[in-house]
Amino acid sequence: MIKMASENIKLSPTSLNLYAECKRCFWLKMNKGIKRPSGPFPSLPSGVDEKLKQHFDSFRKRGEKPPELVESKVQANLLQDQEFLDNCRSWRREPKYKDPKTGALLRGGVDELLRAEDDSIIVLDYKTRGYSPKEETPDYYSRQINFYNLILRENGNQTKDYGYLLYYYPDEILENGNFVFHDQIKEVEVNVEKAKQTLREAVRILEDSIPDHSEDCDYCDWRLAEDEF
Repeated sequence: MIKMASENIKLSPTSLNLYAECKRCFWLKMNKGIKRPSGPFPSLPSGVDEKLKQHFDSFRKRGEKPPELVESKVQANLLQDQEFLDNCRSWRREPKYKDPKTGALLRGGVDELLRAEDDSIIVLDYKTRGYSPKEETPDYYSRQINFYNLILRENGNQTKDYGYLLYYYPDEILENGNFVFHDQIKEVEVNVEKAKQTLREAVRILEDSIPDHSEDCDYCDWRLAEDEF
């Protein structure tokens, strides 16, 4: 049985979403470096993400609230500590979370942080989509918010029991060719204990032998079919 030393395990919200999707694919990526097949990574979402950070930072410098938050009547302002925010945005910097039970390290970068009226922090995540969001929040978005809150709380920061997802999606194209994007904000409940449980379950999977083929995973089906030839 192959066993991965838990103190060497480094996880992120992205890798833990992979664990939730397929334990076998997660095990192969983390233990063997075997990734799922993928095509060219689209540059548009990452480009928009960077522009949104610049957009919010410009309002932060002026001490103002962006129109997205004003129109949505969010009862919070932008976190003014730019240095702290920059650290939280980079997974290479602090804060990080080392689980005391497993020794595994959790790290990840947030998009934006807000300061509530009671001085606690609210995690806000940008999401670029091709259409308006559905009523029900996808599990992988909720997990991201949970893990970011876990990292912040375990580093001594008080956070709200909810976070925000700020969706941007195309609304129309003007006659001059410019795209007009609509924005919509949704509140997401925070469950830090669930985040801890998911992290520890993922560590146990990595320390054990490779999980069985998942019937719900197209990538597992593809690998299984490949082995038959």
